[in-house]
Amino acid sequence: MKKLTRAQKRDIRAIAARRDEDIDFSDAPAVLDWSGAEMGKFYRPKKKPVTMRLDSDVIAWLKADGRGYQTKANWLLRNAMLHFTKEASVSRRKAAARRAKLRGGREHE
Repeated sequence: MKKLTRAQKRDIRAIAARRDEDIDFSDAPAVLDWSGAEMGKFYRPKKKPVTMRLDSDVIAWLKADGRGYQTKANWLLRNAMLHFTKEASVSRRKAAARRAKLRGGREHE
């Protein structure tokens, strides 16, 4: 992301200082159809610098496409995290269902 110019920073401060009641929205039509909206599109989790020791062939593979290898590594790790979190959640639900079924079976004996 490019750094903001002094003028842009000044404009942002001026807008932030205004009260909601003082903003004229008459030229902006109300959005009535949200079917094309994308949740989380602009969500950016806080980044934290880390040091990791990775195999050299893994680093070479990540860097093979050029710039953005750290972003690529983060994307891969996030997808693995979501996959395994989902898998663990499904396993917990299945285990709970089995336990409930077993409890239910013993109650009917």
